Amino acid sequence: MNRILLVTMLLLPFLGGGVLAALSRKEKRAIDAAFLTVLGLEAAAVTWYLFLPDAALPLFSMTDALTVRLSTDGVGRLFLAVGAYGFLLSGVYAVRYMAHSGRQATFYAWMLFSLGALVGMDESDNLITMYLFFECATLLSMPLVLHDRTPESIRAALKYLFYSIAGAFLALLATFTVASFSDSLSFTAGGVLNSSTSEHRTLLEIVVLLGVVGFGAKAGLYPLHGWLPTAHPVAPAPASAVLSAIIAKAGVLAIVRLVFYIVGADFLRGTWVQYVLLSLALLTVFMGSMMAFREDLFKKRLAYSSVSQISYVLVGLFTLTESGVAGGLLHVAAHASIKICLFLVAGSFIVNLEKTRVSELAGVGKAMPVTLFSFTIAALGLIGIPPASGFVSKWYLALGALDSGLSVLNWLVPVILLVSALLTAGYLLPITIRGFFPGKDFPAVRRTDEGTAVMWAPIALLAAVSLLLGVFGGPLTDWLLSIAKALV
Repeated sequence: MNRILLVTMLLLPFLGGGVLAALSRKEKRAIDAAFLTVLGLEAAAVTWYLFLPDAALPLFSMTDALTVRLSTDGVGRLFLAVGAYGFLLSGVYAVRYMAHSGRQATFYAWMLFSLGALVGMDESDNLITMYLFFECATLLSMPLVLHDRTPESIRAALKYLFYSIAGAFLALLATFTVASFSDSLSFTAGGVLNSSTSEHRTLLEIVVLLGVVGFGAKAGLYPLHGWLPTAHPVAPAPASAVLSAIIAKAGVLAIVRLVFYIVGADFLRGTWVQYVLLSLALLTVFMGSMMAFREDLFKKRLAYSSVSQISYVLVGLFTLTESGVAGGLLHVAAHASIKICLFLVAGSFIVNLEKTRVSELAGVGKAMPVTLFSFTIAALGLIGIPPASGFVSKWYLALGALDSGLSVLNWLVPVILLVSALLTAGYLLPITIRGFFPGKDFPAVRRTDEGTAVMWAPIALLAAVSLLLGVFGGPLTDWLLSIAKALV
């Protein structure tokens, strides 16, 4: 049964996307129903699989040494769950948001194709399989950015494609090189490098650094971060949500697999590569927060925020400590629920109030109290105020840095995280304050316009999840700590 579910989770989004692409554009209700049915079945299959033992299944062999093979472990299950549930809630919201578009079926199809590519990455058993699906994730998600077909969206999609191709080239170079010094490319906790690496250590260190930077392009790691603030503002809000919260984390998963399952944490611990990677991640955290603080376009502010927050995850991974890795994995789940919520809020402001800039949001809480209250809960989680999930993940990130034993960086990491948290409060909380308390001279708002339940309900649910992951997240934290212990 677990092997059947393994294939089902992979094929269902691709088959569903193909069916949607073939439906008549006039059958809007059938298109919406089919889209939500596929997402619901995918989420159900993932939920069922979470309670079954791990499975493995070879698909085909390109050569004797290159086999496309599926399997799962704890890390794969985490990303599977985040992806399936995140796409489901974004999809429910998209049904109403995309009602004004004449190309819903096309948009839904590309969303499902993107989900299928991500599931393939989550289920990959080896580096070759993961790289193939990593490339597919780029090609199949680019049309989400391109959807409106305006000159701005075309430029943004091309920028996304070029940055991703540049990153994938570096990742492919790393894949070729580590393959020649590995006994196998199958994912094995602790790494698979053979004894010959000692003679070529400097070469391997350089190549691994390039590979991490290459995979990091998808995650917005400096210097290949520029596509995020360009792509998010022009993409539809549901697309921005999954791009930021889920698709961008394909880069995080790839880095986890390369560093902890192919190279091994011991190979990098204490080396100049670790210092460079941590420095790049910290620079990205600070730079993203500063740019978000200065940005007035709401979705672009959230895009810069994603640049910063996804690098929180990378900071934890690059500490190469149990607490840091657990904190990074926990932030994968926390950031997903929070950032999907925030981007859907931005979409609601666009659809219901036609407001796209932060400076236009004074008094918005009078018209959309549930939406803005949900935004506030998610914002507190992103800042890291207890007991929200963001606080728990950042607590472990700080502990991991302090346990790393790295000179300067072991105390610089908590300082940068704290500064970034203050900047996050500076670019999110004023929206709440001005939204609910615009001042006595602000014109009275006489109506409430939250939109339909399919728009505000996913937002409220995601805000609740972001809070509950912090209050009742003990079992999840313990599970991720056990995974981190096996990796480091």
